[in-house]
Amino acid sequence: MDSTYVSPVAGKLEVGTDVMCGITGFITAGNHFTSVEMERFLIAMSNAIVHRGPDHGGSWSDVESGVWLSHQRLAIVDLSSSGHQPMQSPSGRYMISFNGEIYNHLLLRQMLKTARQSTSWRGHSDTETLLVSFDTWGIKKTVAKLIGMFAFAVWDRQNKVLTLGRDRLGEKPLYYGWQGQGNAAVFLFGSELKALRKHPTFESNINRGAINLQLRHNYIPAPYSIYKGIAKLLPGTLLTVSLQQREPKIWTYWSGMQVARSGVANPIVDTDDQAIDKLENLLKDAVCKQMMADVPLGAFLSGGVDSSLIVALMQAQSTRPVNTFPSGFN
Repeated sequence: MDSTYVSPVAGKLEVGTDVMCGITGFITAGNHFTSVEMERFLIAMSNAIVHRGPDHGGSWSDVESGVWLSHQRLAIVDLSSSGHQPMQSPSGRYMISFNGEIYNHLLLRQMLKTARQSTSWRGHSDTETLLVSFDTWGIKKTVAKLIGMFAFAVWDRQNKVLTLGRDRLGEKPLYYGWQGQGNAAVFLFGSELKALRKHPTFESNINRGAINLQLRHNYIPAPYSIYKGIAKLLPGTLLTVSLQQREPKIWTYWSGMQVARSGVANPIVDTDDQAIDKLENLLKDAVCKQMMADVPLGAFLSGGVDSSLIVALMQAQSTRPVNTFPSGFN
């Protein structure tokens, strides 16, 4: 993706591709560590990805239920404390740690006006919109309505279930897996492997099959990772796991393959001019949604047609000059 956000942090400008927050945490049934030790582990995991979100760090835990969540925030929408995470839904049922941006969250708020008798909003963050949607429609139905890039971990306090979710194309990373044995086992998750490595139960056993994939493809494709027992959540999927049901269950809520097959089965019947107009309107709408921010934003120039087109569409919808950033390497 070519767009970038520029956030003022500690008196300077930090430039980061996409919206980069960080999430991590774990669930465990064991009492082999004290709650003080658990909190220390969580802080270490969160500190390992502080570069993903230097604006605010927060954590939440339910010791009795065995769940621990943490969040590192890069503030883009709603810079106030109303956007801090982990965040609880109005009903108190859901607690979330969320990374990304929901581009259609204002439309979702309009839909929620019809679906709910009343909603008292604390702020204007898309994370809060997501939680109210969970309260109203449930997690699965809400995710099907989302337009955005995201990875999240949400704890259902009523059913004692952890749900992990990833956006349709997998722009936001999310790793997960059980480590340890028996009652001492811990289900770890996080935006980066370095967060998982900070928990003392992490075993660091190399997946030799993943090395073969790296050598063959020059990367390790999802759902595999370099470590045994640790996987990448596939794009367009939801995962649920609990201490009562330790085997993760995965649902696909969106499939690029199905979209491609549908396109082949239903070819475009428009004229060239009609198709061009529809494509232009679609691109304008996509760029407009991604310009939603409470901080200055701009775009990287890659030297290709795609970044030039994005900047042109940004400028057409902006009253101020668009900031652009080229980069080069020796």
